[in-house]
Amino acid sequence: MAKTKRFKKIRLHQEGTATMLWGGLALLALNGGLYWLTAGTSWQWLAYTLLAVSVCLYGAVVNFFRCPIRVFEDETEGVVVAPADGKIVVCEEVEEQEYFQGKRLMISVFMSPLNVHANWFPVGGKVLSVSHHRGNFHKAWLPKASMENEHADTLIEVEGGERVLVRQVAGAVARRIVTYPREGDSCYIDEHLGFIKFGSRVDVFLPPTAKPCVKIGDKTVGNETVIANLSC
Repeated sequence: MAKTKRFKKIRLHQEGTATMLWGGLALLALNGGLYWLTAGTSWQWLAYTLLAVSVCLYGAVVNFFRCPIRVFEDETEGVVVAPADGKIVVCEEVEEQEYFQGKRLMISVFMSPLNVHANWFPVGGKVLSVSHHRGNFHKAWLPKASMENEHADTLIEVEGGERVLVRQVAGAVARRIVTYPREGDSCYIDEHLGFIKFGSRVDVFLPPTAKPCVKIGDKTVGNETVIANLSC
């Protein structure tokens, strides 16, 4: 499949537009109201305290929705790139019965609230299916989170016929998973797969013959770090 570079040049992710707009207006109104109520009184320090807290809070929200522009330069056939920024919490062979009915190499990236929360396609190919599964909200790094937590699955067929499953998993804080592709879409490395709000993880299920290029505890950079190779 020809590799086509299609990516959106955005510095702040579109998923944060409404949150930043309405959150900013709410903080502005709250700070303005408190300043007006305390102006000229001995309680005016409360307005300055609230202002400092509001600036820090809004700064944290902006930081969460940042979306760096990244282009994957490695043209090596069969590479699998990290779908997200974070830390490797699983890198092992597992039994996957829902889609593959057999063994798969599972590599999971945990994202803390401080990480970029945009998700990228780890491979290029054709989207075979996209499904959303309701569930619990256990801490995202726990092993049971992959199956029991609310999650969204994207099944991709790469050139050569191998299939790769990408699972976006909600965590204890995350409550919204956004997945962009639809069944039948072509997908490419450098494109956004979706977004998960406020702490979560992304699992990638690969053929058992794939060779991992990372280990548990390694840090990843989404759309940059090579986590595995399918051509082994």
